[in-house]
Amino acid sequence: MLTADDAGIARAASLLESGLTVAFPTETVYGLGADARNGTAVAAVYEAKGRPAFNPLIVHVAGTQQAQEYVHWSDTADLLARHFWPGPLTLVLPLREGHGLASLVTAGLPTVAIRVPAHPAARALLQAFGGPVAAPSANPSGRISPTRADHVMAGLGGKIAAVLDDGPCTVGLESTIVATDPQALLLRAGGLATEELARVLGEMPGQPEAGAITSPGQLLSHYAPGAPLRLDACAPVSGEVMLGFGRMDCDLNLSERGDLTEAATRLFDCLHQLDRTGKPIAVAPIPEHGLGRAINDRLRRAAAPR
Repeated sequence: MLTADDAGIARAASLLESGLTVAFPTETVYGLGADARNGTAVAAVYEAKGRPAFNPLIVHVAGTQQAQEYVHWSDTADLLARHFWPGPLTLVLPLREGHGLASLVTAGLPTVAIRVPAHPAARALLQAFGGPVAAPSANPSGRISPTRADHVMAGLGGKIAAVLDDGPCTVGLESTIVATDPQALLLRAGGLATEELARVLGEMPGQPEAGAITSPGQLLSHYAPGAPLRLDACAPVSGEVMLGFGRMDCDLNLSERGDLTEAATRLFDCLHQLDRTGKPIAVAPIPEHGLGRAINDRLRRAAAPR
């Protein structure tokens, strides 16, 4: 466990340079990072998580200029990056020839998912490392995403080189993913509300056709606790624990005041806590607007058949 001070960040960067895996905080969730140019290091990420090799990874970079070294940039990408980078937005763009990224990062696709995180520790680590870092969420594949360092240790302790600890994540949901070539398509709802994208684009982003996985976060069953989830529950049944929203009787509440931003920040931590009870989890209805879209996306995938 490393502290996110100068010494800890330097140590984490050194481990990445050595081809090892390091979990680090972003504003969304903790990511499990490896040098995106090192196929062996990226393979260690898949191995530690038990992640299917057909599920691509997000590449984290220090800024827009570095992103453009790996992808063919577009006007839509430029518009969105100027408004939302650094931040919880991932752009999917065509790879440049001779990009140098490991093929495992993209799962063999001709595109790559790339973003510039806003978290100070993540930005300091990327600056110290000086290269692209492939980083899915730092948890066993398909399980609840980590928003605290202790979540990472509980799921991956002993399987990775280090965890850079800088407290809880402020957004608490994975990044929103948008394909930007040739038009904006929403591939995954996330920590940037769709309405914010629409405000900048002048219209709501389109929806992709159903089919093959084209970006991270598209598996039907994902973000799941060990126990079953029952959604849109008004009250628990016998043997269940209750995750509430708004004023109601429950075991844990995402937001008593019905604040979707607070609910997004607390979602994964609450699921971790309730999962430790070993009991099925009932979840109150969440409004389907703003960050509620991303919260419901995660809950539906968590409740999907496994």
